[in-house]
Amino acid sequence: MGSGTNVTAAAVRRRDALDRELERFSDAEAIPGLVALASLNGIPLYAAARGYRDISRRVVMTMDTVFWIASLTKPVTTTAAMQLVEQGRLDLDRPAAVILPELASPLVLEGFDAAGAPRLRPSRRPITLRHLLTHTAGITYDTWNANTARYVAYAGLPGLFTCSNDSLRTPLAFDPGERWQYGAATDWVGKMVEAVSGKRLDAYFRDHILAPLGMNDTSFRLGPAQRKRLAAMHQRQADSSLAVIDFEVPQNPEFFMGGGGLYSTAADYLRFAGVFAGARGGAGILKPETIAEMGRNQIGDLNVVRLESQNPDGACDADFFPGMVKKWGFGFMLNTTAAPTGRSAGSLAWAGAANEYFWIDPARRVAGALLMQYFPFCDHAALAAFSAFETGVYGLIKEG
Repeated sequence: MGSGTNVTAAAVRRRDALDRELERFSDAEAIPGLVALASLNGIPLYAAARGYRDISRRVVMTMDTVFWIASLTKPVTTTAAMQLVEQGRLDLDRPAAVILPELASPLVLEGFDAAGAPRLRPSRRPITLRHLLTHTAGITYDTWNANTARYVAYAGLPGLFTCSNDSLRTPLAFDPGERWQYGAATDWVGKMVEAVSGKRLDAYFRDHILAPLGMNDTSFRLGPAQRKRLAAMHQRQADSSLAVIDFEVPQNPEFFMGGGGLYSTAADYLRFAGVFAGARGGAGILKPETIAEMGRNQIGDLNVVRLESQNPDGACDADFFPGMVKKWGFGFMLNTTAAPTGRSAGSLAWAGAANEYFWIDPARRVAGALLMQYFPFCDHAALAAFSAFETGVYGLIKEG
């Protein structure tokens, strides 16, 4: 055989190995099902659908399955905000209360007194859009912050997935700019986009991001065609089995969750990821300099920290690449050194609550998304599947 034939044979073997690795998770029903999609230079590199979109009815997973993509919404909302920053209609460093009076005079939760009442004080500085985009505003999720969880219970606030405005009425966990901690800040960014654009967030996304990119299966509201392909939500049970549960983001909400309300497909999300993967030149969505800025460290000496779960049914502890220093850009986590999977230093990534994961490697012009639909977030099997997928994708682009 000539060397060209050997290269082809080696590539086929690596692809077959990745197929088998992903099949292993679904065949053993360690996960309900998955859709995996990766691109190189904007061209499809690998695609696979394994397992079931609904294990109770044994409905087979397909590449066009629609998923609730949860926090994969956040980079889309961030992109909308950065479009308005480019236009001078939003400012990264002005107090956000200029746009949203609800964010004026924020209070910081310092703890609880002996009677169990919250101890609150005025924030030492105003919240800015920069704080909101980088998760340094002090706005946290009750899933990841014990004091916030206690306050939500004390005040009787509705859960965030109700998409009710009252669900956002939590105090700050710390003064803006002092720490990084993941939370609902991007929901407020969505409200800022609405306030300055004069459009509901669904309409803004459609007109300025989704339609221009051809993301026709992405929306806050499910249409009839999407419902036919919708993955059921699953929950890991105490005996490690999986069961279908009732779950749907409200279709007529008080506010569209800029932090986690979208439904989409893997193909649609890879179209979006291509904007940042170095292969589409921004696709007219953002200026190249804005794309570059979104992929730079925006939190200075602060670091992305381990997320410690307060709700084991909903989420496990989360720490991607433990031991690695990680930063946050605008909308994305940034790994500061090369990852063991093959991901280059300075790549962009994040994940969604029902085990949806993506990464974008501008240096190698690779992007990938692995979508599943079950709780808890960062379940061991989901993380293992994501690691196997990402490692396998880099194996496909090896020379020889």
